[in-house]
Amino acid sequence: MAGNNDALAKVDRAKLTAWMDSRGLGDSSIPIELDYMSGGSQNEIFKVTRGDWSAALRKPPFPPPPGRAEGIVREWKIIEALDGSDVPHTKAIALCEDESIMGTNFYMMGVVDGWSPMSAGDNSDDADASTVRKWPEPFESDMATRAGLAKELIRGAAMMANFDWEPKLKDLGRPDGYHERQVERWIRFYERVKSREIPGLAEATKWLDSNRPLDFKPGLMHGDYQFANVMFAHGAPAKLAAIIDWEMGTIGDPKIDLAWIVRDWPEDTSQASGASYVNTTGMPGRTELLNYWSSLTGRSVEDMDYYYILAAWKLGIVLEQGYARALQGHGDEKQMAFGPLIIELMQKAADMAASTSFSNPK
Repeated sequence: MAGNNDALAKVDRAKLTAWMDSRGLGDSSIPIELDYMSGGSQNEIFKVTRGDWSAALRKPPFPPPPGRAEGIVREWKIIEALDGSDVPHTKAIALCEDESIMGTNFYMMGVVDGWSPMSAGDNSDDADASTVRKWPEPFESDMATRAGLAKELIRGAAMMANFDWEPKLKDLGRPDGYHERQVERWIRFYERVKSREIPGLAEATKWLDSNRPLDFKPGLMHGDYQFANVMFAHGAPAKLAAIIDWEMGTIGDPKIDLAWIVRDWPEDTSQASGASYVNTTGMPGRTELLNYWSSLTGRSVEDMDYYYILAAWKLGIVLEQGYARALQGHGDEKQMAFGPLIIELMQKAADMAASTSFSNPK
């Protein structure tokens, strides 16, 4: 593809080689090989090979979008902090903040020996987010092994929640007053980027501003935790190999990650629900997954409606930025398609706020 070739052509291999030599990365007598793995408006990933040595190089596109060069360093700090923990992650190899090498900050991480739900099975490389993807065998035909995929996804969320973040990541976020800041912060963001008034926003905002979760315990959260951002080890039984794409990672409330997973998850999984890009048939239902996470973390899940409302409301606001950019001619077709999705998300948040029996006034 032309875009892949353009990205590869922008890499100064001589500068990258010299930097790798200065860090002792691979055999300096062997030239590097560079392959384009994936990319988009926020990140590009290349596979760097040098004989038997290999790594994945992650960087923003050039020129980097506002804040992404700093975001790369933030990602690096997270995967470096996870070293030695039980949270599945890619190995942190090296960080470069010298922008003269590749035009922006970048880091190298280990190549994961595993598979992604976004590209496994019989899935086409150009499948969009609405395509229900097939599982690789034995998970496609063996329901007993497929159930393990869901439980591993939940176990990953629990491991992040239980991670001892304070020794290495105490400067990553501001957990004190986390929920007290959510409405003010994201409404301010919306006012800065909005292209229109969104139906349901006022109702959902009022409810969130009036309520609080039952038990807030600060922890590491991914920010976009779902099947799309994990990799599994090959073969059965299911085993999480790595949690990837930490660009929204922070210290906040890990129960939000749980809400991302289960907010549209069916209770009855005896047949396909049509509410997900993966086939959840045969997997545990929503309540079983919630109780599993609770058993691993010791936290209540009686207040999940608060998190479902927050998740839909916040995602709608975040996507509005991309939609507004597309309207101004600075985005792409994917961001333009956010328009009706934002309306749907915000209406869902408002409807849940109106119908939920959960109430915990601040």
